[in-house]
Amino acid sequence: MVLDLVVIATAVTLGPLHNSAFILLLSSRHGVRQGLAFLLSWLANLVVVIACVVLLTGGQPPARHSVPSTAALDVKLAIGLALVLYSGHRHFRPPRPHGPPRWTARIDNASPATAAGLAWLLQPWALVGAGAATAVEANLSTLADWLALAGYCLLATLSLIVMEMYVVWAPAVANARLSALRDWLAQHQEQLIVTFALLLGLWLTARSIAELVS
Repeated sequence: MVLDLVVIATAVTLGPLHNSAFILLLSSRHGVRQGLAFLLSWLANLVVVIACVVLLTGGQPPARHSVPSTAALDVKLAIGLALVLYSGHRHFRPPRPHGPPRWTARIDNASPATAAGLAWLLQPWALVGAGAATAVEANLSTLADWLALAGYCLLATLSLIVMEMYVVWAPAVANARLSALRDWLAQHQEQLIVTFALLLGLWLTARSIAELVS
């Protein structure tokens, strides 16, 4: 479980879409406040999903090859296959011109509530679902699994935490470097999405099949 959570959380935190949006929020007039609202909403979404899973399982993993255990693996397998197919679709579709989203023109006047809602919209819910299906295996009678779930939520938010703290501590330098990072993400967005979707999809597919047949 721990290894799967680390892989999924790493893919979540490195996603180019929400990181680009977050950098844009940080560069706005009330960037630190809006960034904090986005960050807290992002983290809260992850915590709520994990909490729902724990409530459903009672903090005890289902027996191996039981209906709930098999269903969780089926969900991970379906998400893995969907990610592989999605990566192929993105790779082979004709290139399209990408303009900035409409909301970027109103970013300076956005409220913290708007920034929090944007975090909800940009959350990679397929990956969050894979994390939830993995968390079904958590045994909350052990400290290690508590730490694994907390670490998953924090790791999936790590890029946002680092950028927020960077802007607070060194705003002038941070804004210049984060702007350059956003430009780089915009130039390589398609390649990053295809690569992350393919690699994570193959990982989830292989791991799910191995557990289903073992």
